[in-house]
Amino acid sequence: SLHSLHRGTTPDRLMAERKAMLNARQETMTVDAIKELVTDHVLREFLPGTPRAELTESTPLITGGILDSLGTLNLLMFLEERFQIEFQADELDRDRLNTISAIAALVHSKTG
Repeated sequence: SLHSLHRGTTPDRLMAERKAMLNARQETMTVDAIKELVTDHVLREFLPGTPRAELTESTPLITGGILDSLGTLNLLMFLEERFQIEFQADELDRDRLNTISAIAALVHSKTG
């Protein structure tokens, strides 16, 4: 879409992400693959222009101010759609959503 292109996403990148999305719906993904998809989403939506190396799997997303409440909802909707899962309120606390590593573990526990 033009919106994605405006943010620096190339058509090839969009096709690769679409393929990854379709694959995610068809098979159980490894924790590392989930981390990659979550990292891509956080960089694209919340840290545009930030070098990938600056966002590690242990970077604090909520306590570090990267995700506010609306950002957290955005991330949860992305995860539910991308991985075809549904979160329950008691699964969602800061510890489970504060890092890429914790998010990937939570998603993997629901898809595995």
